[in-house]
Amino acid sequence: MWSVSDDALVAGLAAGDADAASAFVRRHQRRVFGLARTIVADDRAAEDVAQEAFVRAWRHAASYDVRRGSVTTWLLTITRNLAIDSVRVRRPVSIDPDTLVGLGRPSNDRGLQELAELGDDVARLRLALSRLPVEQRRAVVLAGLMGYTAREVGEIEQIPLGTAKTRIRTALIRLRAALVEEERAE
Repeated sequence: MWSVSDDALVAGLAAGDADAASAFVRRHQRRVFGLARTIVADDRAAEDVAQEAFVRAWRHAASYDVRRGSVTTWLLTITRNLAIDSVRVRRPVSIDPDTLVGLGRPSNDRGLQELAELGDDVARLRLALSRLPVEQRRAVVLAGLMGYTAREVGEIEQIPLGTAKTRIRTALIRLRAALVEEERAE
């Protein structure tokens, strides 16, 4: 099987030939894994990327066009795209959202008046956040300060997507009401 060309192996993949698939993987596995490892910088993630690259090559073998490039170029392009997508995916960071409330410190590049006003705003926001129920506070901090989507908040908090959306929305409504009411009282 080693004397068979890459094009013939891809044709075998498209036809569902198990021997061609096995030979194809053995022939290209080191390059695919090496490229994935270079991009994702993690052996486990690189294994996942390499496996998915071979699955995609198998699924799309029938659409391979020899005129657009070699089999190796085609397969490594698939691998590169998957690896980049893997890197782009944010993984939840184990930071307690309650500790983030205390991290926002104003920059020293601003004037004293602006720093004083900003300090007042931050203090008002912290007070309003502290009055929220813990679940809502965590959800709004994850979404607002850390930039996670509602889906990611749901995954981090291990709650359904709808619950995450409700907590974020309710927290934002309560924060706005508290800040508006405090502003009126001043």
